[in-house]
Amino acid sequence: MFSKVDTAAICGVDCVPVEVEADVSTGLPMFSMVGYLNSQVKEAQERVWTALRNTGYTFPARRITVNLSPADIRKEGTRFDLPIAAALLCAFGYLDQKAVQGVCMAGELSLNGQLKPVKGILPLAELAARRGYRLCIVPEENRKEAEAPGHIPVLGIRSLKELEEHAGLKDWGAGSPSRGTWERSRKKAEQDFSDIIGQEAAKRAAVIAASGFHNLLLIGTKGAGKTMIASRIPGIFPEMTWEESMEVSRIYSAAGLLSEENPIMQERPFRSPHHTVSPQSMAGGGRYPKPGEITLAHRGILFLDELPEFSRRTLEILRQPLEEHRICISRSAAVCVFPADFLLTAAMNPCPCGYYPDRNRCSCSEQEVHKYLGKISGPLLDRFDLCTEVQDVPLERLLKKERGKTSEEIRVTVSHAHEIQRRRYAGTSIRFNSAIPARMLDHYCPVSENGRKLLKKAYEKMNLSMRAYHKILKTARTIADLEAKEEIREEHISEAVFLRTMDRKYWK
Repeated sequence: MFSKVDTAAICGVDCVPVEVEADVSTGLPMFSMVGYLNSQVKEAQERVWTALRNTGYTFPARRITVNLSPADIRKEGTRFDLPIAAALLCAFGYLDQKAVQGVCMAGELSLNGQLKPVKGILPLAELAARRGYRLCIVPEENRKEAEAPGHIPVLGIRSLKELEEHAGLKDWGAGSPSRGTWERSRKKAEQDFSDIIGQEAAKRAAVIAASGFHNLLLIGTKGAGKTMIASRIPGIFPEMTWEESMEVSRIYSAAGLLSEENPIMQERPFRSPHHTVSPQSMAGGGRYPKPGEITLAHRGILFLDELPEFSRRTLEILRQPLEEHRICISRSAAVCVFPADFLLTAAMNPCPCGYYPDRNRCSCSEQEVHKYLGKISGPLLDRFDLCTEVQDVPLERLLKKERGKTSEEIRVTVSHAHEIQRRRYAGTSIRFNSAIPARMLDHYCPVSENGRKLLKKAYEKMNLSMRAYHKILKTARTIADLEAKEEIREEHISEAVFLRTMDRKYWK
């Protein structure tokens, strides 16, 4: 007897439909599985057969063939255990074939017939909704994740016995589709901007970066507070929209990084890989491509501490994603396009000892300083919208312990700037000022006459690249938004130019 059950395979951060076909016929007893399977899927043969027997099912000796179609897509993981078991139960007559029509399912089986959670359930539920399936069956631990889109009924089960019990009920006993009922709550950050004493220029740059999603480079003496500032930037970001949350959650679901308790990413990601990270871990990939750090930072922050300590190959990988907001990973087995729209924040010392250009304390030779700074290529440096210096705080101010604005107070300011941009770019694909296409700068960035004169003077005297010119204009747009000004004025251009040129003190 022939049977068919629908499921899906992970391809990058999305899912592609897969049909599990089972055929039971007379002949020499055997169990074979085909369909371009990796070792994990091939092992499903033993897991499924043992789970079915331990659940109490008995089967006559038959020739069994299971095919996962289409055969040109690589299947990996343990997500196919449940659909394979369901297809076999249909083929042997324990389940009605009509009951599984229009049903998409996935899950891993233990040897006693219990179901275990698997990754990639959120994109599977979205695929099922788009293709018009009537029901999605997943392990109970993945139920909240599958319910998140709210477009399709979801049934969470714990064992094969429950699968058979629900099969006899109308619509499998699943309720109407409903979006997850968990509350969107913001955790109180342990690190607050008010903890930072002094460093007003660096904090101002951080606010501008968060308001317009501008890439930020912090450079200065060791222990001055660069990492403190960067690590507190997530606390001044407003909550993600529901669409952004689902977009990020889909990535983390495919990577297996969602929590069972709250399977929706509510806070913007903050990724801070160690400087020993490999190029493959940064970009994503492997024989069968998986999300890397730049994709896991999508809609959030990628913080690179001790920037020159990263390998040159790892840093150069960032150049293309910073411009295109995506990265294409090509392998012989698959080609995947991963989203990569992130805010790059980096911190570094100006030399190996950390005190340059203070020659009273710096013990590095000019050659050592040049070699150290030379690890950051010009094209990568050109992709930073803002560069600010973080200097030592005077002892007198340190002892006073004057606290500045809290993260909550700064978040209000950033939220207003985000709201201005949301209204301005309504109906377009643009979200933040940093993403304004060059052809639309004149439309979205009206500049006063004095501002244009200053911009022209800066372009000619500083030998700016076209990219740098556009980034100054986009940064000035954000500075104007922070003041709720529609027209970009001379003072906005002046601040944007200053924040763009601080790096020239070190890279002469």
